[in-house]
Amino acid sequence: MKPQTKKDFPWWLVATGVLGLMAYGAVLTDEVQAQVLRTLLKGVQITVFVTLVGFVLASLIGMGVALMSLSRSLVLRQIARFYTEILRGIPILVLLLYVAFVLAPGIVAGWNWIAGHLGIEPVRVRDFSLLWRAILALTIGYSAFIAEVFRAGLLSVDEGQIEAAEALGLSRYQVFRLIVLPQAIRTILPPLGNDFVAMVKDSSLVSVLGVLDVTQLGKVTAAGNFRYFETYNVVALVYLTMTITLSLLLRRLEARLRDRP
Repeated sequence: MKPQTKKDFPWWLVATGVLGLMAYGAVLTDEVQAQVLRTLLKGVQITVFVTLVGFVLASLIGMGVALMSLSRSLVLRQIARFYTEILRGIPILVLLLYVAFVLAPGIVAGWNWIAGHLGIEPVRVRDFSLLWRAILALTIGYSAFIAEVFRAGLLSVDEGQIEAAEALGLSRYQVFRLIVLPQAIRTILPPLGNDFVAMVKDSSLVSVLGVLDVTQLGKVTAAGNFRYFETYNVVALVYLTMTITLSLLLRRLEARLRDRP
């Protein structure tokens, strides 16, 4: 196949923009859909908060697990492999329910056991909010996938450059910060961006815990007005707006990194 030498004009983006304007025009001119949109916008901040906090924490944990998987220690490598293989095999929805109703009460029980010995007032399970249980579940679930993204990116760096940096007397931390990470980030960013967009969509699963995100507000609204067609059209439109906007921003960032020397 002949390689492409110039970029295609983004007709798909033009079509998407036109369809989006038409869709929002139809929503804003319809009283029912306009009211649904105003209601759903209250849940956007929860969706964004859950996604951003969960993704940042998952990335930090994922980086740690990736470094463990590349460690010289057999024990750390096996722990990292166990963590990623087990968690990648559990559906996010099941993990949400497990964390919310099994792990969270266990954490509270463990804290109360420690607090009892230290003379600290115990906490109740209800004090562990469902919002943070949902964030914890997404963090744990996505950290396993992100760990594999980081591991693949770190392994993509030429071993000869690492050996040359060590020969020059750089510490392992300096080699990682100055040599490995700047090159690996170009490989890591595209799949990492995909995981970020996927988390935006998977954040809709927190509605099963009653968290008032976009999906949950849509369910409550539809149950109240019985206008399921209009309500879920607006729900889909809101999610499409968020995911397509994020995808475009990530592509822009990838292009800038690719053009840098």
